Amino acid sequence: MGADQTKEALREWRESAPYWRKHGPTIRAMFAPVTAALIEEAGIVSGQRVLDVAGGAGEPSLTIAEVVRPSGSVTCTDPIGAMVHAAEDEARRRGLTNVHFCKCPADSLPFPDTSFDVVVSRLGVMFFPDPLAALREMLRVAKPATPLSFAVWGKSEDNPFSYVVTNVVSRYVQTPPPRAATNDAFRYAEPGKLAGVLKEAGATKVRERLLKFYIEAPISPEEFWMLRSETSGTLRDKLTTLSKEQRDEIAREVLEAMREFFPNNHLRIPAQMLIVTGHRLL
Repeated sequence: MGADQTKEALREWRESAPYWRKHGPTIRAMFAPVTAALIEEAGIVSGQRVLDVAGGAGEPSLTIAEVVRPSGSVTCTDPIGAMVHAAEDEARRRGLTNVHFCKCPADSLPFPDTSFDVVVSRLGVMFFPDPLAALREMLRVAKPATPLSFAVWGKSEDNPFSYVVTNVVSRYVQTPPPRAATNDAFRYAEPGKLAGVLKEAGATKVRERLLKFYIEAPISPEEFWMLRSETSGTLRDKLTTLSKEQRDEIAREVLEAMREFFPNNHLRIPAQMLIVTGHRLL
């Protein structure tokens, strides 16, 4: 990713931070199965020192902090200061004292070699400006034989959470095809792609698991649209180019298209992600 693209991506995340704070409890519920899968795949247990890279507004860091108590700890990193502050506030709200926070990019981690027992990143690696450099950094700070686990979106066509909104918006705003080098959410949706980069970075015993689950949360279709239209910087930017009438029509169409995923007026939508795990060499 070029310098301009990186700057633009960081701008979007900075502007998105207040919305991730606002919708934090809902996002935590929606992706709880992914957090559970990371904990399982990485073998996280009480007493470990865990690094969560690109932890955003606090998840999965804070859930992992509950698992590693009382003697373990979690370090939550993110390149966006407002995200880190949101995570700190949520940790205080939940009374978690075994979480440390650090504002830093994934490819420049300010930690000594072999510092952590486990390294994870949930839905972060797709957005790294230089994924190979970031994975090498994560391997550097991991102890020998340490597991590193990553969660990334599966194919777009298997995830109505994304494609329903995209299909509606694309009728109003032209969307250029994603380029392999850009920070696209589905950058590593192809099976084996992230596993290959992880091997290139120097990891061993790399494995991949397809995680099928349901994104669930006690929200209405209207609340779903608010969450999606606020937390996505790309979507917010597209909507600002349209008239109020067009935005209202998009909202109406999204709500209609999403009705089938709201039994009893609660969100329940099928989803697929890949959990990719490797280990630092001995």
